[in-house]
Amino acid sequence: MNPVANAGNILGSFAGGIVVIIILLIIVKNICIVQQARAYVIERLGAYSATWGVGLHFKIPLIERVAKVVSLKEQVVDFKPQPVITKDNVTMQIDTVLYFEITDPKLYAYGVENPMPALENLTATTLRNLIGELELDQTLTSRDTINSKMRIILDEATDPWGIRVNRVELKNIIPPREIQEAMEKQMKAERERREAILRAEGEKRSAILVAEGERESAILRAEAKKEARILEANGEAEAILAVQKAVAEGIKMVNEANPSEAFIKIRALEAFAAAADGKATKIIIPSEIQSLAGLANGLKEVIGGVSPEAK
Repeated sequence: MNPVANAGNILGSFAGGIVVIIILLIIVKNICIVQQARAYVIERLGAYSATWGVGLHFKIPLIERVAKVVSLKEQVVDFKPQPVITKDNVTMQIDTVLYFEITDPKLYAYGVENPMPALENLTATTLRNLIGELELDQTLTSRDTINSKMRIILDEATDPWGIRVNRVELKNIIPPREIQEAMEKQMKAERERREAILRAEGEKRSAILVAEGERESAILRAEAKKEARILEANGEAEAILAVQKAVAEGIKMVNEANPSEAFIKIRALEAFAAAADGKATKIIIPSEIQSLAGLANGLKEVIGGVSPEAK
């Protein structure tokens, strides 16, 4: 074999392999994978060509290029404090927080140069215009209104830039030092006034509770006395009924025993003796008792006349 021919073949194969590798590298380098929540702005020969979304894309070498990679997520930017002057000529510092998202990558790439500085300047200008129409007290108490107005104005102004403003927040409103001190004194006085009102309401509530407690105690004491009297009266009534019942039962037993007339008269004499034992100074003796007394004397004489032998 010819050595020169062999060397040429080897050199040709090597060169071909290098070309293939270069082509593969170019192809791999121009394969683009667009991630979620991102967009690629593509230019072809210096002019806008397309906007690539999520997925696999191939860029034509030397003809197309990725002009801008745009994030479609909601973004937050915190602008530094801006000096503003109120309607009543009070200068204060206000810093703003802006929430926005890019809705049109093409407009965002070509609508304005340096979108973030432009958005910051637009926010500062809008804030000065709105605060300039309000006095200090209105500025401090109308934060939500200012936020809403700023969002509407900024969203309309940034629409040609492919930006949508979702929310605007006034993060801090810093008035001059002397006004801050006056506000602190006023807030302190207001807190003291509220504390005094709360103490007065607490004392009033306590007095009401004490009065209600005393009233309930008086009612309970009265009810207790009432219950005691009722129980005492019931006890007396039951005692009277018991005595009457015993008397009735005694009479019933006597009637059932069919007592003799002599026994009845003796019981009457005993009752008369019990009555006479009191402090009465004048006693009227019924005729039945007189005859009973005679009977008692007669019995005494009969008993006295019996001889000892008879005993």
